[in-house]
Amino acid sequence: MKLENILVELKKRKFKPVYWLEGDEDFFIDVIINHAEHNILSEGEAGFNKTVFYGRDADWPSVINACRRYPMFSDFQVVIIKEAQSMRDIDKLESYITKPLESTLLFVAYKGKKIDGRTKLAKVLKDKCVFLSTKKLYENELPDWTSQLVKLKGYSITNKALFLLIDHIGNDLSRINNEIDKLILNIGSTNNITEDDIEKYVGISKEYNVFELQDALAKKDAYKAIRIAQYFENNPKAAPLPYIFPSLYSFFSKLQMLYTTPPTGDKALAILIGVPEFKLKDYKQATNKYSLQSVEKNILLLNHYNLKNVGVGDAGTSEGQLLKEMLVKMLYD
Repeated sequence: MKLENILVELKKRKFKPVYWLEGDEDFFIDVIINHAEHNILSEGEAGFNKTVFYGRDADWPSVINACRRYPMFSDFQVVIIKEAQSMRDIDKLESYITKPLESTLLFVAYKGKKIDGRTKLAKVLKDKCVFLSTKKLYENELPDWTSQLVKLKGYSITNKALFLLIDHIGNDLSRINNEIDKLILNIGSTNNITEDDIEKYVGISKEYNVFELQDALAKKDAYKAIRIAQYFENNPKAAPLPYIFPSLYSFFSKLQMLYTTPPTGDKALAILIGVPEFKLKDYKQATNKYSLQSVEKNILLLNHYNLKNVGVGDAGTSEGQLLKEMLVKMLYD
């Protein structure tokens, strides 16, 4: 079942006895657990009818005993197991989950892994529970997801602001959500988030950032690229090399895939290389600036300078100097 569908049902108070939430993306699990903990019961009801266990300290008899209690002064009680992946003998919950109490709402947050599909518990879960299996979003899914998140909060965001935010944060959905909430709190009645807002309230320069450095490389704009590198040298915390290298590696790897992928439509090609379709033209234009041989050379340069940055074959050259040296070699074949 999808996160959105589960939340809709919970908000309509159409409850099921057991919710099993598992997988690699903590954010999706946390959204449901937070709703269960704070929105199902009133403050007065929660004092008698909410029980929270933590997996490392929980034992299965205590959990089952809590689940089999009847609610007091309420139609439901809520039992939550956080960090359930650390709970010993969790498979022993199978007997309760097979025949759960309708007045108990059991939420299990099984983070970072999935239950072994060969077990009896796994078979029962898929038959008897609201079951959510989460996974990390791919890079090309982040823009649409973030844009939809902003829209759900009643706001819009410019494309440049969107990519500044994503490029700065990466695939950390909780942090993206927190930064969006902070932006909304600060921009007041304006309902559109711009790159100026990102600069002011998130602290990312709209001119001097990895996103703009990548754009300069894509266009072989040496002046802009070196100017950004100089800014990074003067402001070391703005973009350290371990933060820059993965972004540039991703960029050149996608160019390499454009050269090596059989001809296909833009939509399929965007999915294959992992970018939003509207960004594909920028990558295609970059192939006019770099041959396949140049792309592969630049990927090797990234590896070489990453090693130099950790002291392999280098006597302590500063990050700023290493970056400028590498950019010159990338920009001038």
